[in-house]
Amino acid sequence: MARAASPREDRPVAAVMIMAVAVFLFTLIDSSAKWLILAGLPALQVVFARYAGALIMALLLFLPRGGLSAFRSNRPWLQLLRALMLLGSTMFNFYALSYLPITLTIALFFAMPIVTTLLSIPILGEQVGLRRFVAVVVGFFGVLVIVQPWGAQFHWAVFLSIGALCCAATYFVLTRLLAGTDNSSTSQLWSNGVATACLAPIALQDWIWPDDPLNMGILLFIGVLGGTSHILATLAYRFAPASVVAPVTYVQVIYATAVGLLVFGTLPTVWTALGTAIIIGSGIYIWQRERVRAG
Repeated sequence: MARAASPREDRPVAAVMIMAVAVFLFTLIDSSAKWLILAGLPALQVVFARYAGALIMALLLFLPRGGLSAFRSNRPWLQLLRALMLLGSTMFNFYALSYLPITLTIALFFAMPIVTTLLSIPILGEQVGLRRFVAVVVGFFGVLVIVQPWGAQFHWAVFLSIGALCCAATYFVLTRLLAGTDNSSTSQLWSNGVATACLAPIALQDWIWPDDPLNMGILLFIGVLGGTSHILATLAYRFAPASVVAPVTYVQVIYATAVGLLVFGTLPTVWTALGTAIIIGSGIYIWQRERVRAG
């Protein structure tokens, strides 16, 4: 009797479509944060709203089914570290967005597979062959093309984006380390709950309500965007392997360019476009090599 295909193998088209929607929501989160911060709201307050809203959404989804046991983790200290890395990534990214174009911050995030590959060596004990190492070097060259530390247009806030990238890559490596240990509901409750608890004493102390209905709606809705995007991304990885789903994230360059032009009146520079192309090529090659190794 033939073996039934697992959920990770039999719905690649659905996985790609779901991930494309998730990536669009990720772009909306960044653009909403930039909009609110430029409107005068404190960055920490925006970060808190993003996680508090996502936590409320996760509680409504997971507590009726699992109760308080949904919070129970088999590796709580690892979950705590993972949640802090995600929080750090969001904070660095939101602060960077107050200074840099959204196309630039998202372009740097495309270096995620490059940094993840490097971190997987000491944390996961993985071996990186010569081909993947060369791809990593090429990817970092693409980062230099975007950042241009030698140019007059270099902005110090790029270091905030690099900090966000490193925290996010560590978050994803820790997620792989937790695979098979805790379910996705526990991980989402921890990541949103830890961030909300850490930020609440600071963000609520000097809370500023927007005086514009549009900004109020964005502030209240940004958490829903955060919770929904992560749920959709998790669902996409259940329907197809990472080698199929992960490259879809690069469609974000289209979303970011459109948002940057329509909302903020900015376009990526030639150097940003060139560096993004180099990073995307490097990232796709790394994913392809991992797919070959897994096969």
